[in-house]
Amino acid sequence: MNSLTNDPVPARRRPVIGICARTAPVTLQGSDLLVALALQSHVAFLSEAGCTPLLLPLLPGAEDLVGRLDALLVPGGPDLDPALYGQGAHPATRAMSPDADRVELALMRRALDARLPVLAICRGMQLLNVLHGGSLHQHLADVTGHDGHRPQAQSFTLGRLPLKLLPGSKIAAILEEDAPETACHHHQAVDRIGDGLTVTARAEDGTVEAVEVTGHPFAIGVQWESGHTADKRLHQALAHAARRPKNEPAAAISIH
Repeated sequence: MNSLTNDPVPARRRPVIGICARTAPVTLQGSDLLVALALQSHVAFLSEAGCTPLLLPLLPGAEDLVGRLDALLVPGGPDLDPALYGQGAHPATRAMSPDADRVELALMRRALDARLPVLAICRGMQLLNVLHGGSLHQHLADVTGHDGHRPQAQSFTLGRLPLKLLPGSKIAAILEEDAPETACHHHQAVDRIGDGLTVTARAEDGTVEAVEVTGHPFAIGVQWESGHTADKRLHQALAHAARRPKNEPAAAISIH
């Protein structure tokens, strides 16, 4: 009970975590539709962690919703417009929409400025790097000489590559493994590192697999496909960060 009013103490509000929407064509009851969607595992993992997921279509003004959010998840998706980092398109680049890219950049910028926890996955990590002035390898196999990061197979297949984690980083605390590995499916990757980012994980071939925004309580980018496996640790860490007051420094996070 509230000792001042004798009213019941209200239940603690579930943190609201925005998920940037992706668009995709679907066929439903014989009709071809273009829909805004999120990967169900992102929705389920965040809900299980005690949060309310909110789908954010990439439309002008989406960044104005940041004041109603407690955290932001930027998922994988199509390639970024190479013009954003001063390049022409590689023949293998399959961009989404320049307008949607710019809305998503504005949304991420506003979230970071508000000190919201941010988890950026695959394309999301590449967006985080470009936002900070970095660039991308548009076709990673041209650089590494192999397709281990996006295995060529008839069905969607995840690449499994050993990870080297930076000791003392947030991602190392979250994963807390002796032999971590990626679960990746990407043909692009970070080239020039953006200002204010720290590389906190690499694959054995040197590919950047995780970055963190220096000085931010919780802003992590991972190149692997978090959400395509049963591993919920990153989503749980984001939910944990979303419950902290915005100005409270992040403590070491260990998710089991």
